[in-house]
Amino acid sequence: MSVKPVRNNVPEEIQEEMSRLYEEVPTLEDDYELLDKIGEGTFSSVYKAKDLKGKIYQKYASHFWSSEAKYVALKKIYVTSSPQRIYNELNLLYILAGCIRVAPLCDATRVRDQVIAVLPYYQHEEFRNFYRDLPIKGIKKYMWELLQALNFVHSKGIIHRDVKPTNFLYNPELGRGVLVDFGLAEMQVNYLDEINGQLNDDNTISVKERRHQEQFCPCIMREAGLSAPHGVSGPMITIQNGKVVHLNGLNNIDLTKGYPKYETRRVKRANRAGTRGFRAPEVLMKCGAQTTKIDIWSVGVILLSLLSRRFPMFQSLDDTDSLLELCSIFGWKKLKKCANIHGLGFEVSNIQNIKEEGYPGGLKGFVYDLLNKECEEGTFPEYSISFETHCYLSQELHDKVSIEPKLPNGEDMKSRADAYQLKKYQEEIWSDHFWCFQLLQQCFEMDPQKRSSADELIHSAFFYELTDAGETTEGEMTDDDLNNTDYSGVEDNDVLLISG
Repeated sequence: MSVKPVRNNVPEEIQEEMSRLYEEVPTLEDDYELLDKIGEGTFSSVYKAKDLKGKIYQKYASHFWSSEAKYVALKKIYVTSSPQRIYNELNLLYILAGCIRVAPLCDATRVRDQVIAVLPYYQHEEFRNFYRDLPIKGIKKYMWELLQALNFVHSKGIIHRDVKPTNFLYNPELGRGVLVDFGLAEMQVNYLDEINGQLNDDNTISVKERRHQEQFCPCIMREAGLSAPHGVSGPMITIQNGKVVHLNGLNNIDLTKGYPKYETRRVKRANRAGTRGFRAPEVLMKCGAQTTKIDIWSVGVILLSLLSRRFPMFQSLDDTDSLLELCSIFGWKKLKKCANIHGLGFEVSNIQNIKEEGYPGGLKGFVYDLLNKECEEGTFPEYSISFETHCYLSQELHDKVSIEPKLPNGEDMKSRADAYQLKKYQEEIWSDHFWCFQLLQQCFEMDPQKRSSADELIHSAFFYELTDAGETTEGEMTDDDLNNTDYSGVEDNDVLLISG
């Protein structure tokens, strides 16, 4: 095996790690030159590499943001991952290869238990480096790219399940983004089909059937237009002094000290995949009928961080704290209604600053107070774009004029033309903020059925500027791109795995 050049800017331990990878997968060095390690997660490590023969670029040219450097990302999936999980991720990536805003699976190599997935390399900026400086127009473009990606993913019946800034690679200068990491993604289940054949004569599902379905949720019946059986009380979530003390309908039992030994009633089970702080209420409440709408809630969390210039927004350590964080903004009344949708009770007591109706002024009041505190403490630089959002909210909440901008006195302006241009600019910025907060509200609808889809959000007024400018709403690869991709010998439901 040839000796790879030493890279002085790469730590020695990373160079040793890349050398081991060459030894583990000897066929790699014929096609790729490992350059650096660019990421590491629970289930994988990601390396930047040069596509020596340019084969990947030729097949997936539309996915590359630059034609100058032919770089790829090699994702080493740890052998500790289950074979089904590895297959699931690679297969979903293969299914999603037709969208330029979703990282495609370009190739995959398997040597014994070692699996290497090859994806395009995207030159992006870390979210932490730009979220405080992105103007409202930049926020609009960021959200447009993200929602376009999710719209394509959801159209295939796939739930990403882990939408967050680190899984959406964005280049602010190019205004381009790509959705990555489908390790937790799943196909959405048609829960309505599952309840067929289980109906009673009175158009209900029996209590016996419900108890034996761990992932059953009453919201399924609501979606099907069915009625729940009378006299059946659901489990109860009760939070006192920040701790869950009642659960699963077991009143007067302190579950912080353990569960009853011989409890036989159904315990709700549901997929809790995702990252804390980005989980939707239905995930926190263990709804077994989760849909693509959980990704839209995560989009709302990202947008809230961009508007308030605060990241991470939520920092809860567990589901209980997460519910309390949501209560502090939306109020316990909305959480209680949300719990009822999923067959749960919800009570909160003896917790300071948790109100029935939520934060004064709602989401706008919450964002305003976060920005106002920074303005008072002087943590924003004088040129910060955040002052535009702060000024808009100040007028919206306190001066009660949401669109009309404030202008300096005429004597402070050099000319009427300057005054006109400033007024025009401010009106546009004010309008953008108005529609942006409406979009935010649509993402944070507690009822997943009422929460807007990615397609509905794309067609909201906030994005009219982009659609009028002719921005593509599809993101599909061209026919030439698809024709240049060699899928010979690959079945529709299979992913190409090349054994070394």
